Amino acid sequence: MNILIIGDVVGSPGRAIMKKALPGVFRKHDVDYCIANVENAAGGFGITREICDEIVAMGVDCMTSGNHIWDKREIIPVVDQIPQLLRPLNYPAGQPGRGSHVGRAKDSRVAVATLNLSGRVFMNGAMDDPFTKGLAEVERLRKEAAVIIVDMHAEATSEKVAMGCWLDGKVTAVVGTHTHVPTCDHRLLPKGTAYCTDIGMTGPYDSVIGVEKDAIIQRFLTAMPTRFETAKGDPRLAAVVVDVDPESGRARGIDRMLIGENDL
Repeated sequence: MNILIIGDVVGSPGRAIMKKALPGVFRKHDVDYCIANVENAAGGFGITREICDEIVAMGVDCMTSGNHIWDKREIIPVVDQIPQLLRPLNYPAGQPGRGSHVGRAKDSRVAVATLNLSGRVFMNGAMDDPFTKGLAEVERLRKEAAVIIVDMHAEATSEKVAMGCWLDGKVTAVVGTHTHVPTCDHRLLPKGTAYCTDIGMTGPYDSVIGVEKDAIIQRFLTAMPTRFETAKGDPRLAAVVVDVDPESGRARGIDRMLIGENDL
């Protein structure tokens, strides 16, 4: 089976390129299950119920997130009503939402578990340890699904690589999100887990990680606050597709893609 994992979707440009590209990607790669990180899908910051519905309608089966999950306050009272929408498992106790989800591939026979974790290096220090908490959740999920995908939403590449090594052989794939910059280190780890440090951004690449360039440049030049606006130019879909043995849950391969409008 083939699992498509889409990197951070940024604003309406990210959603638009997804809508255009996904039908062809689904056909070309015979995709059985699709996961997308959507924490920036609403105007570049946060997510709403309506946009969750829009993304699910595109064929996405599970949605992960990270540090921007609560940026749109209206998601807080409804997040528990959207089982496909995750927030990092290791967020402090008492927060709404859930950190993992078990769904079914398109033939309904294979269970696919998705686990959302957040790093702590250069991130919110109030979070629990993603390594010990993540492993405990993996052991629980393995009773329900052989196929387990982990979205490690983190700033530090070292923390993402360490998580891949920590869970190697225990999960199907560990992929990184958050930095909006795709990395080319996709590979199979020694014990059979597919890995990529960062899938990259699905959004406007004529930008500084999704934001209008001038605002970011002025902030660097002057150290003064500026208004961040989501850019629009050169939208691209960033994703990886993982080839999985559905019985063992082991990955057999991982490939990445970066698709612009001219590629469609």
